Amino acid sequence: MINSRQQLSMARRVVVKVGSSLLTDHQQGICRPMVDSLARRIAALHARGVQVCLVSSGAVAVGCVHLGWIGKRLTVHEKQAAAAVGQPWLMQVYREAFAVYDIQVAQMLLTKDDLRHRRRYLNASNTSETLFSAGIVPIVNENDTVMVEEIKFGDNDTLSALVSLVIDAELLVMMTDVDGFYDKNPVNNADARRFSVVKQITDTMQGLAEGAGSSVGTGGMQSKLNAAKLATRGGVPASIIHGKDPQAFERLFAGEDVGTVFLCGENRQTRRHQWIADILKPAGQITMDAGAEQAILNDGCSLLPIGMTELEGVFDKGECVELVGAAGMVVARGLVNYSSDELRRLIGVKSDAIESILGYVDFNSVIHRDNLVLTEPEKK
Repeated sequence: MINSRQQLSMARRVVVKVGSSLLTDHQQGICRPMVDSLARRIAALHARGVQVCLVSSGAVAVGCVHLGWIGKRLTVHEKQAAAAVGQPWLMQVYREAFAVYDIQVAQMLLTKDDLRHRRRYLNASNTSETLFSAGIVPIVNENDTVMVEEIKFGDNDTLSALVSLVIDAELLVMMTDVDGFYDKNPVNNADARRFSVVKQITDTMQGLAEGAGSSVGTGGMQSKLNAAKLATRGGVPASIIHGKDPQAFERLFAGEDVGTVFLCGENRQTRRHQWIADILKPAGQITMDAGAEQAILNDGCSLLPIGMTELEGVFDKGECVELVGAAGMVVARGLVNYSSDELRRLIGVKSDAIESILGYVDFNSVIHRDNLVLTEPEKK
């Protein structure tokens, strides 16, 4: 586990995320010098035995250039069309840039749906493992050609953090158009102070982050901070560096004071718990009484039928639901052992009555503690 800047050189599997603001321009579509520079930096890591997965934005922006849609307010279908046009151009440029270093690249297009299903999640992980073993650089992008709001990651910062968990990376590097995370906007404040190393992302820090900073990108510093929080919670350190600084990449891996590095805290989640907490879409809610809530929050207990007071939604066994405490706050998520129809019949009953009510019993609990993850408080 990486615990300091000086240990960044030890990372042997890295996710590098580069945004649209660095990759695209309004004249050529793709900023070829930036792609060439990116290929050179990744090839240098590759030569040291470091496995690199590149998360790349740019397909929609590139497509807009070739379709003459620059500055146009796009509908969902127009964004899908722009992505369909832009993605081949983007991959062709990457293929040419990496071929200079005799490195093959592969395209992986993902949606949130691919990671919500355990089998597809594992398929994505296994595919990346196979590509790494063959010495290939996977290039990941959101599958914008089929995107709908329900399956969007929202931005490629979030996508890069989730990819770092899927492939079991040891470091996430987010390349952007600023040289780190500051306590103020450095563009407008000469006295802005850059955070060098962050051991815990606090509410105050999140309040300092601002919205989207580019007309072609969907993320800003807020999304990068959220991505760093997501990655570090799953055991992957994260960093923000300036993508156009020719030395920033090399200096980061040399352990020098460049950009901002976010280290993992003590409360790291397993990959399975991370999948439940941050990837799965809840199919319903179960409200608990005060006793069940305290048993889950303080004693690490499973949720039993007797602790349920209300249930919302329609879901099957094995699906993810939110657990709501007595005060109306979402306090946990978990995978249910019974369907919603069955659980409605079990509200408030003791576990030893399950078989007599349902005619069978698989589990004495509604959600076993191994499939339950505490969340940050969220109002129902």
